Amino acid sequence: MDAIHRFSRPALRRPRAIIAFDGWGDACEAASGAANYLTGALDAGEPFAAIDPEEFFDFQAHRPTVSIGDGETRRLTWPTTSFYGVSLPEDDRDLVIVTGDEPSYRWKTYSRHLTQVLCESDVEEVILLGAFIGTVAHTQQVPVIGVATDPAMVVRNGLLTSSYEGPTGIVGVVVEACREAGIPALALWAATPHYLAANPNPKAMLALASRATSILDLAVDFAELETVTDEYLGRVNAALESSDEFSEYVAQLEQIEPTADSIDPGAAEGLVTEIEDYLRYSG
Repeated sequence: MDAIHRFSRPALRRPRAIIAFDGWGDACEAASGAANYLTGALDAGEPFAAIDPEEFFDFQAHRPTVSIGDGETRRLTWPTTSFYGVSLPEDDRDLVIVTGDEPSYRWKTYSRHLTQVLCESDVEEVILLGAFIGTVAHTQQVPVIGVATDPAMVVRNGLLTSSYEGPTGIVGVVVEACREAGIPALALWAATPHYLAANPNPKAMLALASRATSILDLAVDFAELETVTDEYLGRVNAALESSDEFSEYVAQLEQIEPTADSIDPGAAEGLVTEIEDYLRYSG
């Protein structure tokens, strides 16, 4: 059975693609949140294709969700990778948005299925979104690191570079699959404050979404996400004012110029717990 389900074949004009996954490379839901916001803001509608999860997921780790009403199962939702085609009549190029959970198994096969759909859709360029926990302050501009199939893409877009060596997630594997398929790919990695690691971070979502759309020269209304970001920062700053220790620590972080080498996870477990508890139970 073909793992790729095709529901329709939209007529897309020289599309680019934005891809994001829930999971290991999605700190504070920044990448998935950015992609989901774009899906709604651009009226993406229903997916035109999906990758069946049966071969690629451990359903004890990625459990399907159920909706029950009046004692009857109304809907069963599996962790499927979905492809959305977005028509952009005011632009000369369209967009594909891909969202899904990081798979558990057979990453090479999964990534080749994904790039197969991109090739069938004539996608000419890919931007992948990711986020990690780093030693950065929430008061500063969100640092964004670039990793690409061609280093010139990183330089051209004014992104921080990285010499990271270590474990990778599905984003890194998909970048290599794009290279194999001959599709230029650029991964944007946002650094999120390690002391706010347990909370969704709309500021990082906004940073990724706005950087991706800027690179692709897409006009998107970010007013709603900007409002949510302002509310989030208001709550964090309230915690800042109520804790001298928190204030001093953030002030120290503000003195560090963000670079790919300096953005590393830090240790401040007691402080992290205090702030996370405040954000969880305030408003």
